[in-house]
Amino acid sequence: MRLQPWMRVSLALFVVGWGANEFAPLLIVYRRTDHLSETLVTAMFAAYVLGLVPALIVAARLAGRFGHRAVMRPVMVTAGLSSLLLAVGESSPPLLFAGRVLYGVCTGAAMAPGTTWVKELSAGAPTGTGARRAAMSLSAGFGGGPLVTGFLAQWLPAPKVLPYLVHIGLTIVAGALVWRAPQTATVEEEHVVSSGEPSVVPAAPVRGSRHTALRGHFWSRVAPMAPWVFTCATVGLVILPSLMQTSIAGFAVAFTGIMAGITLGVGVVVQQPARGIEAAHPGLVSVLGMACAVAGVLLTVVVVDHRSVPLVIVAGVVLGCGYGMTLVGGLTRIEHLTPASDLAMTNAVFYSLTYLGFFVPTIVSMLVERWPEQWVLLGLAGLGVLSLAAAALAQRAARPAPTRAAELVE
Repeated sequence: MRLQPWMRVSLALFVVGWGANEFAPLLIVYRRTDHLSETLVTAMFAAYVLGLVPALIVAARLAGRFGHRAVMRPVMVTAGLSSLLLAVGESSPPLLFAGRVLYGVCTGAAMAPGTTWVKELSAGAPTGTGARRAAMSLSAGFGGGPLVTGFLAQWLPAPKVLPYLVHIGLTIVAGALVWRAPQTATVEEEHVVSSGEPSVVPAAPVRGSRHTALRGHFWSRVAPMAPWVFTCATVGLVILPSLMQTSIAGFAVAFTGIMAGITLGVGVVVQQPARGIEAAHPGLVSVLGMACAVAGVLLTVVVVDHRSVPLVIVAGVVLGCGYGMTLVGGLTRIEHLTPASDLAMTNAVFYSLTYLGFFVPTIVSMLVERWPEQWVLLGLAGLGVLSLAAAALAQRAARPAPTRAAELVE
């Protein structure tokens, strides 16, 4: 069967997403076999962001100038080389750090051009079809990669090598399929995408006005919630499984993969209903998302004393809701606050802030060396309460003026 062009690009996005989080279940393996500290392995996990953020911004401009295929070809080659570096450097922290940073570059460079390419190759389909295809491909990779890796590393030989070899094989297949996928017209655009809803906007700036990303309403209504997007995700797929290592020692690696699949999977599923809620009640989704984030962290505090698998799964579901809702809430709020000329770069700033959440496990690990885990996690929950208050204030400001006037009359 001959794959349609959009399917070939979607497969490439799936494979890139697969490699982005497959490192998570292997954190336990590196700790056990190489006797690395929790702080060191979580820092390796977060190093991915150092490559992703600049690549996310730069690749969008390169794709607009040279075409999507010109960017995706080297991305697929580099993705395979990154996994090879991680496999070869299985016991070398410097090589593992380098591999994670390099893979971050691949992910950031693929997200915008790849997603926009799928959208353009889906021309003729109902509005929004291309965006959904691209988002589902990335999301399936983000959740499926660590899920499968957890089982591979738990029960098959060479746990620090085999998962990367599997990913290299997938990359070769996807790279061959996308290599000669039909090129689309090059348009001088900026494209920024997330695991949620992709955006495509013209890059022409508006002269004589301050950029939205520099304005107070962005930093008061959107920025406080942004880091919680991936704080929710990383608490679910890194911190919660680490608390269960001794309780389920014979299943810990696979369980980490399962938790990644649950947290990220719920985050994807909740996004569609969250968009409907946000359309009916502007700003409410961010409030609900932050409420879930705080509840998820508080459940994690309970897990410290009660290492219960069902409780951990419930916490993962709640955190997944927080991840999906804060993402949708932030993207939608930006769309409402931002003129078209500022949208791409404002989204880029938002995504950069969301990825700060990848550093939370490392910070928590460093702090628990001095203070009890419960205190550190309660401090994290306290920060969440402050962001929840900011979300509530933003939601109140987002309510239509007639509604506020009616309240004053009442």
